[in-house]
Amino acid sequence: MPFEFTPLEIPNVIEIVPRVFRDGRGAFAELFKAAPFREQGITEPFVQVNYSRSERDVLRGMHYQAAPYAQGKLVWVISGEIFDAAADIREGSSTYGKWVSARLSAERKNMLWVPAGFAHGFCVMSDMAEVVYFVTGSEYTPEAERGIIWNDETLGITWPTQKPVLSEKDRAYSAWL
Repeated sequence: MPFEFTPLEIPNVIEIVPRVFRDGRGAFAELFKAAPFREQGITEPFVQVNYSRSERDVLRGMHYQAAPYAQGKLVWVISGEIFDAAADIREGSSTYGKWVSARLSAERKNMLWVPAGFAHGFCVMSDMAEVVYFVTGSEYTPEAERGIIWNDETLGITWPTQKPVLSEKDRAYSAWL
């Protein structure tokens, strides 16, 4: 199998590690293949691809799009390392209000699947990180953009920094509940 799929403590959030083939020329890996992803329940088509470049301690999040514009995200680090967090904000879910995290790195080439209905954010752990995420559901819709303050006490995410570098927008988000 070209991928190792590992559900996190919230089973809908999945860490994905591609099989990397190395030889004297370098390395090769399949990063996405519809059939194995479909077998894991990742069935929606990707409608948008986003890129960010950030320095150490930059924290982007916690972001989501309100229904009916909710998005799933497949997050991949192309350089550096991040702490990636997903919080379940799906009312009625058995894991409502819980969060999970994974360290993603260019070295491991691991990815994180964050389904629609989750708030998502990440913090850069290396000097610099470049992140690409493939989005399902709807394309970005400004009117549906929402966020939760990074240090929300109800969620209680244990970020790897106490002094994150935030955008004005991320700094202005309020508590979740």
